[in-house]
Amino acid sequence: MEPGGEPFEKSIIQPSMEKFVENIKQNHEKEKIVSSTTLVSNGCVDIRGKIADKRTTGGWKASPFIIVNEVAERLAFFAIAVNMVAYLVFEMHQSLPSAATHVTDWIGAAYVLTLFGAFLADAYLGRFLTIIIFSCIYAVGMVSLTLSATIDSLRPPTCTVRPCIKATDNQSAFLFGALAFIALGTGGIKPCVSSFGADQFDEADEKEAHKKYSFFNWFFFAINMGALLGITLLVYVQDKKGWGWGFGVPTVVMVCSVFILAAGTPYYRYQKPMGSPFTRFLQVIVASVRNHFKGAQVGRDAVLYEVNTHESDIAGASKLARTKQYRFLDKAAVVMDPEANTKNRWRLCTITQVEELKSFIRILPVWASTIALSISFAQLSTFFISQANIMDRKLGPNFTIPAGSVPVFSAINALILVPIYEKYMVPILRKRTGHRRGITSLQRMGIGLFISIFALASAALVEKKRRDHPNPSSMSVFWLLPQMFLIGSAEVFTYVGQLEFFYDEASDGTRSISSAMFLSEIGIGSWLSTAIVKIIERATGGEQTGWLRNDFNKSRLDYFYWVLAAINAANFLDYLWVAWRYKGKNGLGGSAVRVGAMVGDDDHRQVTKKEDDDKGEFQSVVL
Repeated sequence: MEPGGEPFEKSIIQPSMEKFVENIKQNHEKEKIVSSTTLVSNGCVDIRGKIADKRTTGGWKASPFIIVNEVAERLAFFAIAVNMVAYLVFEMHQSLPSAATHVTDWIGAAYVLTLFGAFLADAYLGRFLTIIIFSCIYAVGMVSLTLSATIDSLRPPTCTVRPCIKATDNQSAFLFGALAFIALGTGGIKPCVSSFGADQFDEADEKEAHKKYSFFNWFFFAINMGALLGITLLVYVQDKKGWGWGFGVPTVVMVCSVFILAAGTPYYRYQKPMGSPFTRFLQVIVASVRNHFKGAQVGRDAVLYEVNTHESDIAGASKLARTKQYRFLDKAAVVMDPEANTKNRWRLCTITQVEELKSFIRILPVWASTIALSISFAQLSTFFISQANIMDRKLGPNFTIPAGSVPVFSAINALILVPIYEKYMVPILRKRTGHRRGITSLQRMGIGLFISIFALASAALVEKKRRDHPNPSSMSVFWLLPQMFLIGSAEVFTYVGQLEFFYDEASDGTRSISSAMFLSEIGIGSWLSTAIVKIIERATGGEQTGWLRNDFNKSRLDYFYWVLAAINAANFLDYLWVAWRYKGKNGLGGSAVRVGAMVGDDDHRQVTKKEDDDKGEFQSVVL
């Protein structure tokens, strides 16, 4: 070795070092490729605020925590709903029609408040935080209700002589305050849980997209599992141990569910709040009217505004392609002055913002044409239970079925039908129709609406037979099984179809609001049920001589059921017309159409259609 030379020749070490560096670069590139394929494409983030990784978040790793929370919430809600008429009659000394209307009003408020909860979730809090906060509010209401049932001063004295002493204003106020907290909690939880669960699956991933629809079915299964436990186990506890235990046990379950939901925090995918959708809707309306009076024209050569970025101007939302419906609203995106400020959304909106409002408008006719079914559902927790209360409920020599547990027939039917439909019916229908889900969401809802007609007709026939029976109280409660079975079947088809339809047809920024729309149907249906009861009471002679009396053996409840059956039949025909004319976001009866970008080169103008073209006109199944 020459003096001053390197201990190792450069010719020996250089190739190995270059190879080492090259290997590092290759491994880094491989990691970037793997990372890009495992990150979600729907903008969801993990608990640290980074784009969520499919390997460690979401999917069925996160869904069980969400489903358990839903089981607990439904258990508590149904334990109250099926018992509340009896509690108001026997403990608060209200008349049966008044108690029934108070319960339907309460259920109505709970579901209409979902619009408020959805607004907060989409605009400010995000779905997860909304669920946590309103679960705590729900728990406060449950604790207050339990106190009402256990503290004697919060109820009127036991009735020993007729007429019974009515509850004081303070006693009623405390009880209704507790129910108000529960209704508010329900309003915050319900619109977010199903959407939050669906957020755990990336629609752009074919495998995860398929799992999302399975999640909707199992989510509905969880709802009925909670209902089953609420109307069997907890009703039995109430019947044997008293009202304090009947309301106290679901209170404990609800509190525990909050901690279980929080335990899944590391595994969730979170969708960031995107601002108020109602503000964006109003901006489109104002801008379109303003531009209309300025002479804006919407034609083939019209220049419509869209931001020149990959994502839309709505934070976290994908871009939407322009559709041909409601073309007047397109005027909100017409560029009237190229030099004007393009940031003022009260004067100029993006195509995506306009299409977001269009997608919301499109679902309104479908939403309106399925409300009547909720009127039938309202009878499950009111008159169906009141019928059962005066029938023979013996099951063997030593056991009597609690009246509040009779809706278990409906819940069991759903628990049986959902797995059968998912495992057997879907593959068979898929082979016949070629549709990924067997039948479209609209077809599924239509089947449920059709079944509901026979559910109420069955209820009317059974009630007439009971009333004409020589000894009505000796007639077995199992005569109610057909109407319970049919109403449960109608719910399976319609409810899951609505879950799929309203989630898929919503834009990224209106998912919670869209879910709340179909949930609000249940509330509006309950209020309509109350209105129909009051109208029929007044039109037929009141509580003493009308169709609906305190004494069911002298009532004409069968007439009431025939009225509801007729309403369902008329509603079904209306739904067929609406579903036949419905067009989805792609203008052809399909699902959302999203684009990578609406401006720039041709590659950025490519439209990405969802494979799952789930929302067509009401096709071959109905025909």
